[in-house]
Amino acid sequence: MLTPWLEAFPSTCKPLLSEIDDTLKVPLTRIIAEGTNAELTQTENAQPAIMATSILILRVMEKEFGFKTEERVDITLGHSLGEFAALVAGGYLQFDDALRLVRKRAEAMARCAKEAVQKEGSEFGMVALICESESHMRSLIITIQEFLAPGSEYASGDYATNDDKPAVQKVLIANINSKNQIVLSGSIARIHTLLANLRQFGGHDPRHVRLKSDSPFHSPIMRPAQELMRKLLYKETADGRDIVTWPGIMPCVSNVSARPFQSKAELKELLARQAVETVDWWGSVKYLHEQEKVKRWIGIGPGKVGRNLVGKEVGMKGAVKGGGVWGITSPKEMEEVVRALDETEDVDGE
Repeated sequence: MLTPWLEAFPSTCKPLLSEIDDTLKVPLTRIIAEGTNAELTQTENAQPAIMATSILILRVMEKEFGFKTEERVDITLGHSLGEFAALVAGGYLQFDDALRLVRKRAEAMARCAKEAVQKEGSEFGMVALICESESHMRSLIITIQEFLAPGSEYASGDYATNDDKPAVQKVLIANINSKNQIVLSGSIARIHTLLANLRQFGGHDPRHVRLKSDSPFHSPIMRPAQELMRKLLYKETADGRDIVTWPGIMPCVSNVSARPFQSKAELKELLARQAVETVDWWGSVKYLHEQEKVKRWIGIGPGKVGRNLVGKEVGMKGAVKGGGVWGITSPKEMEEVVRALDETEDVDGE
């Protein structure tokens, strides 16, 4: 993830890479560059690595290309882990504070997943459901919620008291990613039971894909991570600061509410809750597209999942007349996107 950026922009990247390792007190940049796939994909390494890479790309954009974030960006948002990078870009969290938060949160999440497996003796993870249309997706969500609701007439015995069960036994809608994709999180066996019930009793048979994650993110199993985040967000930093700066330099959209954070207290609460609650990415993008009339979208990070989800919702990919949806994952793409942004700078309602 980092090597192309380090080779292309060493003067900007080297100090930031040193800052990452000094902040975390672990050789994360070595793990990113030289570690095995198994080592890098461990939650406690992968999450800070992705967040750090996203901010490194933004810093390159600012220092090497003269991009003034505070002047040229109107609103930030990030998908799940990306919310931390969005808060750094928006001026709400300092980079080193965000990096420590993400690392500690990831360590807690890894423990939660390990303990869940030990208690249940079965697999945990996430499964994406692919819907045919927006109306199908909305109907599917309603049916799933009916199956998972306590005492529901539609629920099988395994789910009839879902809210009363221990967190390890629950299934949750983790992500609403787009008008035709949602993600379930929890016990893989229970997810498959739910899918069987949806087919037999609910009239739904969505295509489903197991995601490459052994952790049930955004589910009640992650409650200890939520409580840790609450403590960390309300604790003063070592130099006596409040960890959250309010206001930021631009609005930032919450994954939980799908609306901009309204206060420092709300930001802390929703950022903590995000560990166990549904990421409403689809709602966030619809809000920005339909109400804020956003015309230009820049996805920054080591992958393009967010860019692709946005592009599907707003019907754009790359530059179009009056705007565009871009992803920056390499130095070459950086040059292309900065040029495209300059060419579309006079667009109203960016």
